[in-house]
Amino acid sequence: MIKHVVMWSLKDNAEGHTKEENKQTMQTLLRNLVGVVPGIEAFEVGIKGALSPADNHDVVLISEFATWEALQAYNVHPEHQKVVAFVKAVVNGRHAVDYEF
Repeated sequence: MIKHVVMWSLKDNAEGHTKEENKQTMQTLLRNLVGVVPGIEAFEVGIKGALSPADNHDVVLISEFATWEALQAYNVHPEHQKVVAFVKAVVNGRHAVDYEF
């Protein structure tokens, strides 16, 4: 199994919306990929809590794929690429790791 973990920090305002609005939109867009993009074994999207330290990231994705090929297929899937376009417009920082477990 492959674990794909991504954390993002969002801009205070982007695409005509606040950070809080864009966090919610991002969470919804990512969650909507389940059942649309083949190969997703597990998919969790979290938003930073109100009591989290200020320097924590705003959104996290923790997902699992059976193979590296399934992860690559997810990465290039057209529906995922639509989400990527939105994400790139609203984030100012990204960290990620992919690993086998």
